[in-house]
Amino acid sequence: MKKPAIRFSHLLVAAVIAALPIAALAQQPAPAKSPRQYKRIHQQALKQITGGNAAKAVAALQDVIRKHPDDAESRFMLTVALAQGGKIDEAVAAMQQAIKLGLPPARFIAGPRDLLAPIHARKEFKQLLEKPESLLVHGPLIGSVTDSSVSVWVRTSRPASVHFFVSKPSGSVKNVARTTAESDYTVVVNVNFLDPDTLYEYQVKVEAGDDRFQSDSFHFRTSPKPGTKTKFTLAFGGGSGYVPANERMWNTIRKFNPRLLLLLGDNTYSDAPKSPQMQKYCYYRRQSRPEFAALVSRTPTYTIWDDHDFGTNDCWGGPKIDVPAWKRPVWQVFKQNWANPGYGGGAKQPGVWYDFSVGDVDFIMLDGRYYRTDPRIDEPSMLGPVQLAWLTKRLKASRGTFKVICSPVPWDFRTKGKSRDTWNGFQAEREKIFSLIEKEKIAGVLLMSADRHRSDAWRIERPGGYDLYEFNSSRLTNQHVHPTMPAAIFSYNRKQSFGLVTFDTTADDPTVTYRVINIDGKEMHAITLKRSQLGF
Repeated sequence: MKKPAIRFSHLLVAAVIAALPIAALAQQPAPAKSPRQYKRIHQQALKQITGGNAAKAVAALQDVIRKHPDDAESRFMLTVALAQGGKIDEAVAAMQQAIKLGLPPARFIAGPRDLLAPIHARKEFKQLLEKPESLLVHGPLIGSVTDSSVSVWVRTSRPASVHFFVSKPSGSVKNVARTTAESDYTVVVNVNFLDPDTLYEYQVKVEAGDDRFQSDSFHFRTSPKPGTKTKFTLAFGGGSGYVPANERMWNTIRKFNPRLLLLLGDNTYSDAPKSPQMQKYCYYRRQSRPEFAALVSRTPTYTIWDDHDFGTNDCWGGPKIDVPAWKRPVWQVFKQNWANPGYGGGAKQPGVWYDFSVGDVDFIMLDGRYYRTDPRIDEPSMLGPVQLAWLTKRLKASRGTFKVICSPVPWDFRTKGKSRDTWNGFQAEREKIFSLIEKEKIAGVLLMSADRHRSDAWRIERPGGYDLYEFNSSRLTNQHVHPTMPAAIFSYNRKQSFGLVTFDTTADDPTVTYRVINIDGKEMHAITLKRSQLGF
């Protein structure tokens, strides 16, 4: 068998990007592996900085700024480059200009802290830390929610105690946890003993020595009791590369008030498995966006990763837990930035798979990268034996009216031509899963996925059982687009979009409706399935 491998995609050339209008970059589709992607401009500069070429990064960023003086992100990275080049006065000036242009001060507090360390002693930076609100750098983000508990994630400016208060008629319920440098100043705080299907108000208070800050009030709703008939809507998608002009997508999603948000991979596009600095930077710039923060502060958010978050384009991690050596550190960074209910088999068997329920709808979230093998070998595996055994057990045990299996890559073989990066490269393993459904007569299975930069609906014909339907969406904020597919039930790529899925298990024949909503909030396609279509 070939050794586990990872294929590295080409990064952009900053000078080429600098010649292109930023507004155009945010709106125009680009071919695969094109350098003309906004999200890559500053990643290339960061790569130059960490590679000892700060001066080269400064020159490229200054060229961007000359053409686009209002681009705050370029001034952020210019601050980093100048600081690393020893030009402290100029770095501070760039920081001040970025903030003036609207970049949240939290960006400079979050970091990368080691790269911004040269300006930490300056009074202008210390003034940012003097404001009480600087204690809460990122968050709150509502993560896992059950019928009786909730988890909230935050990042602080320094080691601190984080108090999480949930208001109840009988008085508030609270818990406290501490952030540390080792956790990148993040923590997940849990509160239990809540009532099912109840709207709660909550606040976060941060304490560091004598300094204190209390957040505004936010709301979340607990889930119904497991097995309860219910009606709710979720939003899902992938492909959320950082493009400022498209960050309004999070506002669009928020207007639909989904009960939960599923981010199914390609959430940050770090593409740097050996660089924790790059991975963290890509999280920081997204977490600092007010549009994203407003959505996740009220909407339970569940995530898995795909190739651009885990490694690089179309990568595989291989069957061994700690080979390549970067796998576990990437997993640690992922865990530091979300509040999922589980992460594979924990430290002994790292991964990002887990399951959860909302009433009588069960969700099974898959990790398609950590243990994936080269699809060209004999008997390749996307999931690995441990995760496949777990999936088998979970499917057999599920009693949900609907069972939703979420994959980071498409299930239908027709979604990406002859590419083996989808389940097309792992056909025997997919057949094991589908045959299990038929052998055990597991009714109500739905498939969801991301990866393709468009929104599709697919029908997978199964002569030995019922046809399986797949909802795919992965162009939340990306400018890069993939062509539509005529073989799909429908396929949409004209603008950024997300999937809006409504479950109604209170009906005599329960239904699920999948709508494609574009970035402007307009419904482009829809399909409704009845539970009776998904059975034997």
